[in-house]
Order: sequence, then structure tokens, then C-alpha cells
Amino acid sequence: MQRLIELTHLNKKFGNRTILHDISLTVNRGEIVGLIGPSGSGKTTTIKTMLGMEKANQGTALVLGKQMPNRKVLGNIGYMAQSDALYESLNAKENLKFFGEMKGVTSKQLQKEITHVSSVVNLTSSLNQRVSNYSGGMKRRLSLAIALLGHPELLILDEPTVGIDPALRRQIWHELINLRNQGQGILITTHVMDETELTDRVALLLHGDVIAFASPQELEKQYGVPTIEDVFLKAEKEED
Repeated sequence: MQRLIELTHLNKKFGNRTILHDISLTVNRGEIVGLIGPSGSGKTTTIKTMLGMEKANQGTALVLGKQMPNRKVLGNIGYMAQSDALYESLNAKENLKFFGEMKGVTSKQLQKEITHVSSVVNLTSSLNQRVSNYSGGMKRRLSLAIALLGHPELLILDEPTVGIDPALRRQIWHELINLRNQGQGILITTHVMDETELTDRVALLLHGDVIAFASPQELEKQYGVPTIEDVFLKAEKEED
């Protein structure tokens, strides 16, 4: 099975403070990996370090077999950050067109993709609306649509469903599962514990360490509890 992300003994410090102690995890082609943990546990730092936005103090981070940052590799990644990076003076369609062209999507294919991704995130009727007039939830949905453009081999999504209603969240997960079944790899962070039940493997991050990494079913069996939320609560209690 091809590994799209391979983190090995990753360590990251800010000054004297160690944020990531010894992070090792993988994401394979054709699977969804959930990265969960309380606020401040290092989820976003893990993503930024693997993408080369932050420099690791120790360990290695390979994305699509390459060390980041790497411009050629970036074209094969759909990345959705925790904070939206959108051109608010443009409308949603103009944002999608700009980022699609940046990803190298041909103009013929781009219109089809814009139609599809805007439907997935339920923004079709708002494509001509200026982004500065969007609500926070609409901006998250647009950021996700941008990440989906270009059929990237790998999706890295940092809390993509924050501020999104349950019905649309279900629709988005239906799309993510379809993409997984088509062979894409997906790394997703979330605070919505029901979503982790839909992943193939879950990495539980606490105090800068991956303390458990297995399928939801295996973790529930290991901790003797019925849900991933209970795994999370029990693991956090044991570690503290």
C-alpha cells in the first residue's frame, strides 16, 4: 500500500517549549485518517510541520515521498487550513477559478469542477456573491471546495466541518468517502467525534504525542468503550 504521508519521530519546539514530542504516523492511498486531540495538543502544528510551513527540530516528514516544502508536490495536495485564506473582494466563483488555475486545472475541466465542488458544499446559489459578505460557515465551505479542486492525490483538511450544519456535514463526508474509494488519501482533524467513526484509522494526539493509532473499532475494543468519544475521554483521563 502506497504511503502518501510518512511522519517518523517528528519533534517540534517553539523556544524552550516542545509542541510535538515524537510523532510517527502514516496515511496510505485509499484511506481516511483522523487526527484528534484536545485544543493545544499539536494537531495543526503537525500539519504545518509536515507541509514545511514549520521546520522540525528532529525526525522526518515525507509527503508523496518528498520532503516539504516542494512546489511540484503542492500541486497534488488539497490543503484546507484551520483559518480561511480567501480573496474577500472577489466572489466565490472567482476564488474557485483563481485557485483552480493555480493548481493547473485546464479551463475546460475547471468549469465542471467548480460546478461539482460548489454542489458538494452547497454554495451553488451563492457563487456570484462577494466573499466579504459570506458568513464564517460559508467561508469554511468555500475553503473546502477549493481544496477539492483538481482531484488531488492527497487531501489535508484541518477541521473542515466547523460551523457546518449536520445535514451538510453528512453530505461532505459522503463525498470524502467517495474520494477515498477512488484511491485518494485523506488526513482530517476534527472535534466532532461522530466523524471519527467514519475514518479508517484514528491517531489520538495528546500533549504532543500520538498515544494511540488504529481503526476506530480496534481503539474501542482496546479501551473497552463503545465510541471514539469515550476512547478520547478515557485516554485523556489515563494520561493526566
